[in-house]
Amino acid sequence: MKPLEIGTFNIGQKAELIRKVTAKDIALFAEITGDDNPVHLDETYAAQTTFGKCIAHGIYSAGLISAVLGTKLPGPGAIYVSQKLAFRRPVFVDDTITAFAEITNIDLDRNRIHLKTGCINQFGKITAEGESELLIPKSQQT
Repeated sequence: MKPLEIGTFNIGQKAELIRKVTAKDIALFAEITGDDNPVHLDETYAAQTTFGKCIAHGIYSAGLISAVLGTKLPGPGAIYVSQKLAFRRPVFVDDTITAFAEITNIDLDRNRIHLKTGCINQFGKITAEGESELLIPKSQQT
């Protein structure tokens, strides 16, 4: 794998990852994190909530954003420094979510890349939106 070079990135550069959310994904996420809130796992309970059915954990969406950042843009070797994120709409089982990232600023002095990040559902509605900052380690640069 080729090392990351901060000078090769451009403002406006974009990447995305598309994932269909399954009940198994939500159950595994709950098991891994220990977040077994019934709004995510119990259809009877969730039916009585504002959402009317089970929803994915909000942080599951953040995980999809992390996958874009860690595998596509900036990609392997980048270090996730910060994330500001607001959840705008629920994500349901069988939703198809597109996690995205777009470079908004490149700080050559600090080896940092700033990105607009978020998730959109199959209806084109934003489910999460925010900003990320990633470090390109100097040891990764030539």
